[in-house]
Amino acid sequence: MRLFRLLFALLVAGLAFPGLASALSSTNIPLDSPIYLYLEKLSGFGLIRSDFKGIRPFSKAEAARLVDEAQERMSHGDYPPFAADLVARLKELLPREEKLRREPGSAPSFEITPVANARVRYVYVDGVPRNYTRPVNDPGNDGVFGIGSGLRPPNPYPTPVQQRGTEGTPLFENNQGVVYDRGNNLDLRGTAEAYVGTAASLLVEPLLLWSERSDASLRINKGYLKLGGGGLELEVGRDENWLGLGYRGNVTLTNNAKNFDLVKLSSPEPVRTKYLWDLKYDFIFSQFEKTTTLVGGVPVERQPLFMAGKLSMKPTENFEFGINLGRQVGGPGINNSTLETLRGLIGGFNNDNSNSLAGFELRFRFPWLRDSELYGEYSGEDAAAFWPIVESYVAGIFVPRLTENGRDDLRFEYFLGNQILYTHGIYQEGYLRHGMPIGDSQGGATQDFFLRYSHWFSVRNNLALEGIRTSRGDIGKLPQNAQGIYDPNGTPQAIERVVAVRAFWSFPVHGEWNALLGYGREWIDNFDLKPGEHRDNQIVRAELTYRY
Repeated sequence: MRLFRLLFALLVAGLAFPGLASALSSTNIPLDSPIYLYLEKLSGFGLIRSDFKGIRPFSKAEAARLVDEAQERMSHGDYPPFAADLVARLKELLPREEKLRREPGSAPSFEITPVANARVRYVYVDGVPRNYTRPVNDPGNDGVFGIGSGLRPPNPYPTPVQQRGTEGTPLFENNQGVVYDRGNNLDLRGTAEAYVGTAASLLVEPLLLWSERSDASLRINKGYLKLGGGGLELEVGRDENWLGLGYRGNVTLTNNAKNFDLVKLSSPEPVRTKYLWDLKYDFIFSQFEKTTTLVGGVPVERQPLFMAGKLSMKPTENFEFGINLGRQVGGPGINNSTLETLRGLIGGFNNDNSNSLAGFELRFRFPWLRDSELYGEYSGEDAAAFWPIVESYVAGIFVPRLTENGRDDLRFEYFLGNQILYTHGIYQEGYLRHGMPIGDSQGGATQDFFLRYSHWFSVRNNLALEGIRTSRGDIGKLPQNAQGIYDPNGTPQAIERVVAVRAFWSFPVHGEWNALLGYGREWIDNFDLKPGEHRDNQIVRAELTYRY
């Protein structure tokens, strides 16, 4: 909470600026849209310098602003034809925002697009998702960056902490909580948009999900109203969010779990301040779903509030610095007394009435190295004397131009989740939504290595290859019996090791229709931490998208 208050104070102090960016309300770009890849490629050509990557999704107006920046820079230099093709494609995907940036007075008083984009996805799953539920050893007595001790009370073995959760669908993370069953699955989505001049925008995305193992279901996957734009925007409804620099995941908030119903105050476009450089901010207010917890054998209902905050600043065009916070607090069934609230504000206690994640992140871009980027996140599950402790990390490097023409890129990313990440003594379901982590999809007590290479035959024709190495159980080890169940008198815990490969090919079909074909396979040793149990999982994915 201290970090949250600091973030807010910095924002208020920094808003002594000449003026906000012109307000153009627009809907958000889906987090799996290729628009983000196109903008990354333009940044890799040195054509975009004012981009912020730590807060997503981007609004369409923000993407159009970045496209205009790229086009302006392109007019003053010599760049490969691929860069011009990227700009042209982005203009095709953002026609309204591109026009209104040039002609702000030309917006009709009301307009509606019944089908702004659509997707038909088929998924075949041959496998079983991993279960994250297990006890872990939490020694406590933490320092910072692994140095020192005593910032948190010792909690020595054999007092275990309970990890919970599931990965949902094998080999398919960050899918807004949509889980595909074993066998054949069909996922149909379409988006309708409406605008009131330049002041308000509305989006509704229904989702129809069918599986051969269960009945078809229909739900509103996204639906929100946005007012304002530029440097100040209010969003109310249901939407996906991503607070962090990672590609595969980050600690605080991703779109791995089901979308929150929220109220969000943010700056979709950068704010130019007098004292704090250029910045973007994001404040999210929501509530977790109801859960029932046994306390002394008695069922007790829990439903904590959820708050998240992010402030990203750019001291220079090639350096981005971010402060982040995610927090569960209050709600029914817990002690909301003044004492417990104060304990939660101070941090460092196992059983206060709040569960916080906080930290910072950095991104450096190196123009002399073909605009390669180095990024990292440090976040703590708790706090002591302000500083985040119980540390988790994300680190990565992105090379947008392995070759001079920019048609090849490479990314490596690493995640280390602390043994008690996403757990809590009072909110026993942890930092989960419907059983899935709302942060990194791999959960706590985990190490994950991710490698991705892609080649661009053209703007709409891309082949990507991925390799993944994950281990679970080597952090927070506890003894177990032959069935993999915690036993103080058992043998050392088995370590679950996963090796996975995935391939994706996206290509144009006709007009604004594109296709994607994907295949993934993983080999798991000691599946669900059970010694000697081996499992292979496979997934096949095929989809058609319209203007995605």
